[in-house]
Amino acid sequence: SASIAPDPAAPASTQPESATTSTGETSAGQWSMSSIAPPYAGPVPAGTVGPTDERGDEMDVRFGVHTGLQNTSIAELRGLWRRIEELGFDWISIWDHFYAADATGDPHCLEAVAAHAALAATTERVTCGSLVYSAGYRHPAVLANAMATLDQIADGRIVLGLGGGWMQGEYDAYGIPYGTAGDRLRRLEESIRCVRGLLTEERTSFAGEFFTLTDAMCEPKPVQAHLPIWVGGGGEKVTLRITARYADGWNVPFIAPDAWAHKASVLDAHCADAGRDPAEITKSVNVGIDRKSTRLNSSHVSESRMPSSA
Repeated sequence: SASIAPDPAAPASTQPESATTSTGETSAGQWSMSSIAPPYAGPVPAGTVGPTDERGDEMDVRFGVHTGLQNTSIAELRGLWRRIEELGFDWISIWDHFYAADATGDPHCLEAVAAHAALAATTERVTCGSLVYSAGYRHPAVLANAMATLDQIADGRIVLGLGGGWMQGEYDAYGIPYGTAGDRLRRLEESIRCVRGLLTEERTSFAGEFFTLTDAMCEPKPVQAHLPIWVGGGGEKVTLRITARYADGWNVPFIAPDAWAHKASVLDAHCADAGRDPAEITKSVNVGIDRKSTRLNSSHVSESRMPSSA
């Protein structure tokens, strides 16, 4: 299973290409491409010109692999992760589901935080991301403590991706409140604020609609002074506004290049409203691979399998 992301990496809204194994003939994963602020660490041949943005400025682009956790094992994934790192990719991420991410109801899926820890412990160089944790599955204090410890395991290579969540069947099966799209996005915003406070401040207090913190502490802190938080999703009114206000990175899966460019411009507009430089936010996209033509395909997943967003 595969994804490509930037270095510093966003959704439980990322779906797999298919629903079998992460390394088998019909692997469950995606590629994702990201434009990022940090420069590429490897040598660049003299005279090489990289991709440019709409202003003609050269962009840094990195590639990674988003690995699915369904119908596989940690032993299988560890071999896959090592191979991905050996091949020179910059990023490996996992998703956050309790059931298979194709919404078939198949319950064979590894838990995300444990898999994220295994990824961090197995690799040495790549950024270890998540695309993305659902804000509804874990209290932000639990998630913040987990990420702080994971960053210790990874020696400063963790990226936390958060999303509002989309696969209602998982929520219903486990009795987790699903709510409306508005409920989930408000919960997402509160979760980001709580996690950020816990990871950076000595004490954090917060009183919101969904979460409450009272002089809360999270120690030890991550290795990174500013552990990157990404937001996953493409909703232009709310999700991208939240991204502009709070996030270090943004990820959206399986949309065509023109649709991605449009959403990126909407994000830039939200950044202007929030007084932020859009260049501060890493932008990424998950794309699939057409196995017959070996060409990247951004829209091969049917609309019925894509999450709705606001």
